[in-house]
Amino acid sequence: MRDQDGFDEFVRARWGSTVRLAVGLTLDHGYAEDLAQEALAKLWFRWSRVADGNPDAYLRKIVLNTFLSRRRRRWWGEHATAELPESEAGQPAAAWTQAAPTTQVDDRDALRQALRKVSPKQRVVIFLRYAEDLPEQEVAELLGCSVGTVKSHASRGLAVLRKALDNHAQEVHR
Repeated sequence: MRDQDGFDEFVRARWGSTVRLAVGLTLDHGYAEDLAQEALAKLWFRWSRVADGNPDAYLRKIVLNTFLSRRRRRWWGEHATAELPESEAGQPAAAWTQAAPTTQVDDRDALRQALRKVSPKQRVVIFLRYAEDLPEQEVAELLGCSVGTVKSHASRGLAVLRKALDNHAQEVHR
């Protein structure tokens, strides 16, 4: 199959940022790569119409729409639990995870758990506004909503994050 006027080069240049966006939305690297591949496959079919415009924005829109539409499905295959399973040695996993001197990993995990408490739309807004550093107007255009809705989602999502991270900090210091 021939390169459709620079599509291969575009994919090579944007793969990392597309996966980073997807990881920020899904909080799962494997799922994020699947999401990025699906979005790029969808872009391929529209490439001739999009290439001369703003393919980055179009790709971002595809990733967001695909993520949000997948979130609406009923079955996810796996369900998170509050308790970790036992380790191979028969000890509860919590016993060996708390003893590890891995503060950065623990902090990242706490943030990931807090982000899971934020609704998908709020997570999208937070990620686009603060991780991708997009202006409110552009986020509103991507999501097809008003700037006020973007501000509302960001405010509510950040409040949920603050509360979850405060609760985590209190648990750690007990």
